Amino acid sequence: MIIFKKAKQLSQYIDKQKNEGKRVGFVPTMGALHEGHLALVNECNKVNDITVCSIFVNPAQFNNADDLKHYPVSTETDIAQLVGHDCDILFLPTVEEMYPPGYVKKYYALGDIETKLEGYYRPGHFQGVCQAVDRLLELVQPHTLYLGQKDYQQCMVIRTLLELTGRNKQIDLQIVSTVREADGLAMSSRNLRLNKEQRQLANSIFKELNAIKENLYQYSLDELKQKANKHLAEEGFKVDYIEIANADDLSTASSASGKLVALAAATTGNVRLIDNIVLN
Repeated sequence: MIIFKKAKQLSQYIDKQKNEGKRVGFVPTMGALHEGHLALVNECNKVNDITVCSIFVNPAQFNNADDLKHYPVSTETDIAQLVGHDCDILFLPTVEEMYPPGYVKKYYALGDIETKLEGYYRPGHFQGVCQAVDRLLELVQPHTLYLGQKDYQQCMVIRTLLELTGRNKQIDLQIVSTVREADGLAMSSRNLRLNKEQRQLANSIFKELNAIKENLYQYSLDELKQKANKHLAEEGFKVDYIEIANADDLSTASSASGKLVALAAATTGNVRLIDNIVLN
């Protein structure tokens, strides 16, 4: 695996590979890699000649300075895992390399998707995500981009970004199913911050989402959301939202028809967890 820290060198090398007819796939990450990230790398390897991964903890997408400060960093372990999963290129930039002098911050007209759910609780978050992903796509210019379904809303935001920038004509977006621990907890870098007691409770979010799925036609959608909210609150979670939404635009569903997704965000201790499952 080749590690690049300079944007220009990365772009020049990838251009050379593409000029030789090689297909390039890209997996952007913020590091602290787990099996969910590695599943993206594995999928990328299946159909691409070159698998590129990036590790960049993007300050622009943290609206909570404490969250950024405590975000787990395990670069050496990450590198070893990527080598073990046949990643070809790792881009490991500094903040200054990503946003050099003269870099002009853009505004992305994302529409409603930016202001609901995660967007409501983390104002500015998705602008920051787009800032980093847009810059990375400019540098890598992959044929295929791989994202995990665990960040369902973020996947929708990045799909919108591709459309806004016209890159959807050159880049195929592949969304890979959420990878879970044996008890159902969605794999996340933030799980590393859970203490033993919090870790035992954390899979309750998945249990409540599953309960919504199992009872989708037995209760009203409001009742299902209220039950899930109540159960998590009783276990000590601070619940930001439990939502049942239309899968295509995340508008609040009014009935159990059409393709639906249940999404949740809740905090245990000082660790905020998100999850989702497609209901039908």
